[in-house]
Amino acid sequence: MGKNLRGSFYHILKTIVPGILIILLFSQKEAYSQRISNQTPPLRERLFYGGSFGLQFGTVTDINVSPVMGVWLRPRVAVALGPDYRFYKDPYYRTDIYGGSAYTEFVFIKDLDSMIPTGIHLSFFLHLEDELLSLQSSFWKNSGDYGRFYLNTVLAGGGISQPMGPRSSVNIQFLWAVNNSEYDIYGNPEIRISFLF
Repeated sequence: MGKNLRGSFYHILKTIVPGILIILLFSQKEAYSQRISNQTPPLRERLFYGGSFGLQFGTVTDINVSPVMGVWLRPRVAVALGPDYRFYKDPYYRTDIYGGSAYTEFVFIKDLDSMIPTGIHLSFFLHLEDELLSLQSSFWKNSGDYGRFYLNTVLAGGGISQPMGPRSSVNIQFLWAVNNSEYDIYGNPEIRISFLF
């Protein structure tokens, strides 16, 4: 189990780190102009918090909580990480899913109004995420084994961000699972709504 977890950790590093480096290369021009103007905000102003949650009650109960903490490395590049927890119950089965994820985002349009004067201040971003989850074998593999196993999923896509204040926003993301999984944890696309502040 430890070797499997270590391999998944290295997979996360191999997936997220190159993505961050590529995005940083694309944002060099803006970073250079910011250095010249000496307007880099202090770290505490570049940190952000938030996450997403989901609730469904009835015949099927599905509760999902995913808080995040991140930092803006550049005005258009952010990285974040956080834990994930999901409780699922239907008339026949119940299971707990938990783990964590790390992601990077690149904002390719910071303010739609600056390009097309409409008064709509949306931003558009690309999203790359690597998620490691612990799943219950008896639920997902339909076996008598009550142990757990790890599943690593890479998600990629994009989204739209609507500012709600100087440091807060509501985001809608459309993500696709890049690596194949026999367990079908996500629909394609996976649609998420998150809040950041």
